Amino acid sequence: MTSSIWKSGVLALGAAVLVPPGVAWAVPSFAEQTGQACTTCHVGAFGPQLTPFGRAFKIGGYTQAGGEGWASKVPLAAMVLGTFTNTAKALPAGTQPQHYDTNNNPSLDQISVFIAGRASDYTGGFVQLTYSGVDNTFHVDNTDLRPFTTVFSLGGRDLRVGTTINNNPTVQDPYNSTLAWGFPFSSSALAPTPAAQPMLAGTFATNSIGYTAYAWFDNALYLEAGAYTTPGSWGLARFGNDLSAGAIAGAAPYARVAYEYQWNGQSAHIGALYMRADVNPIVIDMGGTQVPFQSSGVNGQDRYTDYGFDAGYQFLGDGTHIVTVQGLFIHEEQVLNASGGGGHFGLNQLRANVAYWYENTYGLTLGWQKTWGAANPAYGTGNGKPNSNAFTLEADWVPFGKAESFASPWVNLKLGAQYIAYTEFDGGRGNYLAPGTGITRGAGANNTLLLLAWFPF
Repeated sequence: MTSSIWKSGVLALGAAVLVPPGVAWAVPSFAEQTGQACTTCHVGAFGPQLTPFGRAFKIGGYTQAGGEGWASKVPLAAMVLGTFTNTAKALPAGTQPQHYDTNNNPSLDQISVFIAGRASDYTGGFVQLTYSGVDNTFHVDNTDLRPFTTVFSLGGRDLRVGTTINNNPTVQDPYNSTLAWGFPFSSSALAPTPAAQPMLAGTFATNSIGYTAYAWFDNALYLEAGAYTTPGSWGLARFGNDLSAGAIAGAAPYARVAYEYQWNGQSAHIGALYMRADVNPIVIDMGGTQVPFQSSGVNGQDRYTDYGFDAGYQFLGDGTHIVTVQGLFIHEEQVLNASGGGGHFGLNQLRANVAYWYENTYGLTLGWQKTWGAANPAYGTGNGKPNSNAFTLEADWVPFGKAESFASPWVNLKLGAQYIAYTEFDGGRGNYLAPGTGITRGAGANNTLLLLAWFPF
């Protein structure tokens, strides 16, 4: 029984990212509110990468005004995402989502409605409500509320302070280089993904509530601290979200620090982040099945501690040629007192990407993601190792989003083609044991071609 709980709990930590939460890109209501084109805030006119202006808007609590007319007062927008997924080798029969084939699947990934805008000079935010066509569910998606923010003068320089209430660790981060907004910015909900992922890669996305406070000094030094908790079963059910690895016991501390420097149409930042969560594992019934919305600490708690370091560079120039570089390293320490008999394990993940955009219209991005750590039977891989290595190439076309675009900012479109190539997957360079299937599969069999069409309006 203990082994079953151990595997179920830690596998859920990785499985949390198999169907990623919906993402919010350039929200048209924000553009209408500020009177600015999408390119003012977002690289590639679509995001989620933010320009210095976009970071200031986010840190400012989404409160900046400047737009004119009735539409600038209406905080509503919507988004539709459709994709086509092909994997190098078909999925094992019976492992694909219901109503889908084992390969070559068109999909309506999500339809989202946004309540996004300012409530006053001191309050703003956004809430995303999403219907997923893959699993036919509706839930409260990424949410970032800013109850209060204001600016003081300190030594002749601006000090902005504020508070956030959010439901996904790092969704509130202004650099959008961390995990909630990290590249690849879109991914297939139908293709296999590696089982092992650090906690900050989505374990508590949309099933937690975070309360943080932040300070931004001289448009350069950013500090944030707070804690996350798990809503009760009633709240989770109302929001349409279930537990993943389990429920946070008490409060999970979160901290973020970053420093940014801007010069001659360029900017660079370096930062660090931290989160620690004591987790009551999900309840497993006598048949080995997870019980919805229930967790228990009767056998103790598991502890996950993530340390992250990130850096980024942007060359924006005059908007003709744009180059961005991002890097993120996460080290996670796992102490599985409840589900692993007190075992200590370590997990590491490195993410890096470089992008080029021409006139915020044509983009090409190359990404690399490597995960490694000590063998741990809980991952369910054939050799117990979490190791995976992937390269991602994505080409995008965004014809709208500029100030002169047709019906700006309400007509938007992004067409993209993405290819992910795996040289290692779930501990295997050649063949590996697919977790939960008992089927041996080659790493390259999971190479994925994703075609996407994105319509915000």
